[in-house]
Amino acid sequence: MMCHRNRKNGSRPFLNAGAPRLASMFAACLALMALASTPSDAATKIQRLVSPGGIEAWFVQDATVPLIAMEYAFGGGATQDPADKPGVGNMVADLLDEGSGDLDSKTFHERLDRRAIELSFSSTRDHFRGSLRMLRDNKDEAFDLLRTSLTSPRFESTDVERIRTQLMSGLRTDSSNPSALAGRKFLQVAFGDHPYGRSANGTLESVPTINVADLKDYVRRVLAKDTLRIAVVGDVDATTLGKLLDRTFGGLPEKASLTPVADVEAAKPPQRAFIPLDVPQTVVTFGGPGIRRHDPDFMAGYVLNQILGGSGLSSRLYHEVREKRGLAYSIYEALLWMDHSALFVGNTGTRADRAGETVEAIDKEVRRIAEDGPTQQELDEAKSYLKGSQMLALDTSSKLASALLQYQLDKLPIDYIEKRNAIVDAVTLDDAKNAARRLWGQGLITVIVGRAPQAAVQPAAATPPAPTAN
Repeated sequence: MMCHRNRKNGSRPFLNAGAPRLASMFAACLALMALASTPSDAATKIQRLVSPGGIEAWFVQDATVPLIAMEYAFGGGATQDPADKPGVGNMVADLLDEGSGDLDSKTFHERLDRRAIELSFSSTRDHFRGSLRMLRDNKDEAFDLLRTSLTSPRFESTDVERIRTQLMSGLRTDSSNPSALAGRKFLQVAFGDHPYGRSANGTLESVPTINVADLKDYVRRVLAKDTLRIAVVGDVDATTLGKLLDRTFGGLPEKASLTPVADVEAAKPPQRAFIPLDVPQTVVTFGGPGIRRHDPDFMAGYVLNQILGGSGLSSRLYHEVREKRGLAYSIYEALLWMDHSALFVGNTGTRADRAGETVEAIDKEVRRIAEDGPTQQELDEAKSYLKGSQMLALDTSSKLASALLQYQLDKLPIDYIEKRNAIVDAVTLDDAKNAARRLWGQGLITVIVGRAPQAAVQPAAATPPAPTAN
């Protein structure tokens, strides 16, 4: 949730998109990855590999195309930022590929581009993650560049200041972006002073105070072998991969030195917050306490969420808000789970003078499903969609590696891919109704960002004023 992906590389989550800088050769290779393993093949080939040095990975050997995709994560993430300096992990993620060892930033990027290697880092709420993709024949150089990034980053002052300038520019843009403001305020309302309530990307006040010592301290505390989880899919044998993993990660500290993070329940609805911003379209973010990943009600909530506000054009919120009333172009809602809490969160944008009507329509539909639950037909259709969509969600080496890593982070069994559809099928109508009451029976935390109701019928000002809340 609200994760950051290294802006200088491809493959970003929705909050932080950026232009890829990879060579066209690698772009061509990405097209071939659609031929890689589907879950029907891969489920029987997932291995638990342990390297000679004791580093564990989930591994699928697939020689369909000469590519290797690796996803990995360390425990910690943005929760390990100092309380007075949010954004340290985010800044580390942007700097690890800005030179390492005896390679300065320019030389490091030239090496990546020459071999069509994709290397990226990200700081999410609970994990510091990395991604590495390469052609099979370039694996030695790719893993070596990753090793030096993790074990001997340079953090040159010129690079630090350049990245700081980029981050500050993004934060200034976010300060007048209604979606960014709504997301930040929602987390503040939901989690208060807990680390989840802080901005993972940092703030305009905190980023200027982050220094090289903070960056080095984060690397020292967080990047360690005891919290490392790895998933690899591609054209490499187990023996070779074991040696690569030892060479790459073997020099890291044995144990991380993480600041403990307490479990937290999101604030109890109903609550509402308003941020005035002079823009034509009002953004509405809504949600509340969710269901944690290993809760017995999780899968029922997951299936039910598809009915209320999931992907596709058949959700209740899409029907009520867009098709029936024409209030918004799109609306979605999702379950989000973290190591120490869980949420459901939705978002939409609407015309300023119809914001009240939009919020009312959302509230009404949430109350209706909480009171009545879904119909059997809705439940059956949601199950069918979720089972079928998994095939598309795992249809490339990169997607499969990402899924295998997430299953490890969620502490799921290695054969979860094989079991998932049966778990979905096992959800009954009574299960769904109970989950509906639990998720939505209390109402919503709602954050509205836009023009005040009395100003909504007036044209937007040419230059929007700065918001009065964040």
